[in-house]
Amino acid sequence: MQTELTKRLGIEHPIIQGGMQWIGRAELVAAVSNAGALGTLTALTQPTPEALRDEIARLRTMTDRPFAVNLTFLPTLKPVPYAAYRDVIIDCGVKIVETAGNNPSEHMPALKAAGITVIHKCTTARHALKAQQIGVDMVSIDGFECAGHTGEEDIPGLILIPSAVAKLSIPVIASGGFGDGKGLVAALALGAEGINMGTRFMCTQESPAHLNIKQAIVDNTETDTALILRSLRNSSRVARTNLAQSIIEMEKNGATIIELGPKIAGAKGRQVYEEGNVEGGIWTVGMVQGLIHDIPTCAHLIQRIVDEAHAIIEQRLMKLVGNNG
Repeated sequence: MQTELTKRLGIEHPIIQGGMQWIGRAELVAAVSNAGALGTLTALTQPTPEALRDEIARLRTMTDRPFAVNLTFLPTLKPVPYAAYRDVIIDCGVKIVETAGNNPSEHMPALKAAGITVIHKCTTARHALKAQQIGVDMVSIDGFECAGHTGEEDIPGLILIPSAVAKLSIPVIASGGFGDGKGLVAALALGAEGINMGTRFMCTQESPAHLNIKQAIVDNTETDTALILRSLRNSSRVARTNLAQSIIEMEKNGATIIELGPKIAGAKGRQVYEEGNVEGGIWTVGMVQGLIHDIPTCAHLIQRIVDEAHAIIEQRLMKLVGNNG
């Protein structure tokens, strides 16, 4: 199944594993890339730029296939040396970078000078158009169904994806709510060149998430997510836990970022993934968990998605066209 995405990135299947904090580590990335999709290492999962350099080197001992590195620019209480992380990515010869969060324009000259393909993740068509104007090569358009940062305009993928495709001249990748062959076919029908999946890849055998977290995703439904930090205009979709509900109540009562900070600390989220206590901290998950019923290997998952997509096209859609003809 060749699309503009597979051709430009040198991959077999139009599927990307999106950057996920604490999850996008070498083992998962290598498994995805070795299966013919695009794995994505998460830069800020590593505590320092030098640790990222080591992780990239470790990843290269596991795969010789294309992979990306995610660099997300978000407001933080503690300054992050983004330029240093960027420079490590360049120095290591990485050829694909996924940016997300704030406008990456200040980093674009260095990335483009290094011949890097830049994919920017957006939550509105307006932001996608701006990303195209500053020179990104592709956009990953993230619908309201997604895990993590949903944006503030609450536009679901069924509207957002074709809206972005209509406005842009660069390839669009559909993100948010994708986890199977049906979603891949739908994304292609809406004009996207492929799909980006986070939650679905988090629930695989090679994912570093604790088995308790993977089992929670399997057991949960699409209604078992919550939106927090809406009062701060930094909305994030997370698992609907007692902790998440307490944060929503605090927000209703006017809590500030200083008051919320201890409950949403990233270190606690890391402990959730490492120790498996679903109430130990905030952890992100998408509504697509309602479509997840197993914990496969990445290779099995990717092949299943591709096979299902082919079957839908050939056995259903082509027959519908043929019958009408």
